[in-house]
Amino acid sequence: MVTDQDYQELKWRLIKLEGQVAFLYKHLGVTFVPESSPFDDPRVIEQIKKGNMIEAVKTHRELFDTSLTDAKQAVEEIKGRLGL
Repeated sequence: MVTDQDYQELKWRLIKLEGQVAFLYKHLGVTFVPESSPFDDPRVIEQIKKGNMIEAVKTHRELFDTSLTDAKQAVEEIKGRLGL
């Protein structure tokens, strides 16, 4: 049986792998075409682009009424998926 802790660990590992893949794209000079999601709020993306991760997490929490942990993971996922 998969526990919440197992699930959170897998999510974190996936986020880390996404970041590594983004690094490889950049290192190899391959163009990455990001996939946006209808749940990607432009205000959160703008904060990520500015490098203001704390504000991005705060904005995500306000918009989606999530916990700090869930918002942080969501922002990291968006960052990795969009290659930011």
